[in-house]
This record gives sequence, structure tokens and C-alpha cells, in this order.
Amino acid sequence: MAASLLARFSRFAFVAMAAAGLAGCGVNAIPTAEEAAKAKWADVQNQYQRRADLIPNLVATVKGAANFEQGTLVKVTEARAKATSIQISAADVTDPDKMAQYQAAQGQLSQGLGRLLASVEAYPDIKANDNFKTLQSQIEGAENRIAVARRDYNEAVQAYNTTIRTFPAIIAAKVVYGAKPMVPFAATTPGADTAPTVSFDGPAAPAPAANDNAGAPASKAAGQ
Repeated sequence: MAASLLARFSRFAFVAMAAAGLAGCGVNAIPTAEEAAKAKWADVQNQYQRRADLIPNLVATVKGAANFEQGTLVKVTEARAKATSIQISAADVTDPDKMAQYQAAQGQLSQGLGRLLASVEAYPDIKANDNFKTLQSQIEGAENRIAVARRDYNEAVQAYNTTIRTFPAIIAAKVVYGAKPMVPFAATTPGADTAPTVSFDGPAAPAPAANDNAGAPASKAAGQ
């Protein structure tokens, strides 16, 4: 009887020690950090989608203006189509190539949107349009939320990547999970990490010259 109780106690003690050892090796910390980063990635995608949903109405509002640069609208529409066609699941955030494609597409859309907003500065009638003002404000809010979501995602990724590379959690990362580092969100095109400037009260830009209708807005938005 005593031997049986001793054997049971020994097994219980072994299981308890093993569980404690695994916990100390990051078995619980790793999935916790992973789920946190994936949740933040979902926030990034949601905010980019929010912005994409505003663009068709913005284009439609601007499209009817006389002599407006139609090429700018076409580029924004094409950039939106490309950006929304690339979707990255939570399982893909460890794939540098897929993340680079997504980031590049969103960066191109940011640049195109920045050029469009800069071009509108030369058209007082559009700037005075109540619908445009509302969309402009909503896009500004969307850009701010995107910036916050990207920051939060990058912080969560840094925490996860640090966890899986640091002893003793690195043991569970390699032996139990086969964990891979996640890819942070980094701008891959010039200006992609900067929200398009949305001006409400600033003076209107000079009207573009007749022979350089598209060049002036593009140069103004080069920093977008």
C-alpha cells in the first residue's frame, strides 16, 4: 500500500516538475505572444480596409471637376484594386515575401492617395464641396488609425520575436513549436510610412501650368 502511494506521488511530482519546466521554457509565453501579434495584424488589415472603402466615394466626388487630372484618379483606382487584392492571413506574417508584397501595394496606394489630395488644393470648388470635406476628414482619421495599428503590431511582433529567441523560451520555440520570427511592418516605398497630408485650412496651391498639368501635383506629393 505504501509502495503504491509512493509510486503515485512520484508520478505526480514528475508531472508537476515537467509542467513547471515546460512553463519555464516558454510553452505558455510563446502562444500568448503569438496570438497577441496576430490580433494586432488583424487590426492593421481592418484599418487598411477602412481606408480602401472610402476611396471609391472620394474618386467619384473629385471625378466630376472640370479639368481635374484624370490620370491621378486612374492611378489611385488601380492602386486600390491591387492593394485590396493582396490579403495576408495571420499564418503569413512569418513570410517575408508575402509581407513585402502587401506592404508595397499599400505604400503605392498611400502615394497615389497623397497625390490626389495634393492635386485637389488647386481646385477651390472641390475643396468647398461638403461631401469632399467629409471624406477628407474620414481619410485623415483612417490614416491616423493605420499608423497606430502598424505601431501596435510592430511592438507585438518585437515582443514575440524576442520571446522565441531568448533563453529559456527558445527551447520550446525550437522543440515544441518550431516557431518562426514574424515580419514587422516596414515601409518598402519612399513615403509609405507617412500618412498623406490632409489640409483643411491651408491656402490653396497655385493652379498647375497648362503644359505641366500632372507634374505640379506630383511634385507636391513627392513626400507623401
